[in-house]
Amino acid sequence: MGEQDLAELNMRPGVAGWRIALARRVESRTFQHFVVGVILFNAAILGLETSAAAMERFGPALRILDKLCLAVFLVEIGSRLLAYRLHFFRSGWNVFDFVVVGVALVPGAGPWAVLRSLRVLRVLRLLTVIPSLRKVVAAFLHAIPGLGGVMLLMGIFLYTAAVLATNLFGHQYPEWFGTLGGSLFSLFQILTLEGWADMARTIMKTHAWAPFFFIPFIIIATFTVLNLFIGIIVSTMQELAMAPEKSAAAPETIELIERLEADLKALRSSIGQ
Repeated sequence: MGEQDLAELNMRPGVAGWRIALARRVESRTFQHFVVGVILFNAAILGLETSAAAMERFGPALRILDKLCLAVFLVEIGSRLLAYRLHFFRSGWNVFDFVVVGVALVPGAGPWAVLRSLRVLRVLRLLTVIPSLRKVVAAFLHAIPGLGGVMLLMGIFLYTAAVLATNLFGHQYPEWFGTLGGSLFSLFQILTLEGWADMARTIMKTHAWAPFFFIPFIIIATFTVLNLFIGIIVSTMQELAMAPEKSAAAPETIELIERLEADLKALRSSIGQ
């Protein structure tokens, strides 16, 4: 939730005063900074728990500290639920927080043991607490429809190149291009510019014309299509950044129009007299 939700809670009739006071407390900057500190501290603990030496020496203390961090998160989520009640779930960020914290309550034995390892997702709560990170995630989600076309284009191009590479190089280099799946993986590796030069030089020993396949592929797949991804995301972030400015300018425009209408009415009345 945020200041807008707090304002809505204030305007809602019949809301108990203690709920508004509780909402103000959990939305305060001091409390938010405290939550960020706990998330970072908990992230360090989860990292230490992956070390056998650290667990052997400080295992009990780390488990206690982890439970204390979880208790803080539960108190925070519980306070928000008490303050906002069902309106808490109107925000996707709150739902994400609720699920991430709830995963930690899953029993750590039996078939649920795998879910317990998802406790590390609590670190992702930084995305919901820090506004600048929320803007980045919102921009990425907003750009998904535009990215869909780019991904489809990339998929078609990769599939075409994989079929071609399998036919051209599959017989002599089956470890890279022996199957369609292997070719797709190898071309994706080349797309990331990881080890493509060694692969290309090896193939050039038997296929001197191999650069005429690999260089256009890299230019199209890496330098062109991937830059389209970046361009769409950056464009979306700029649109979201400009949206508040437009919304802030709207009330001023309305007020100016109202003033002009009032002046026009006054002028008409004076002419009529």
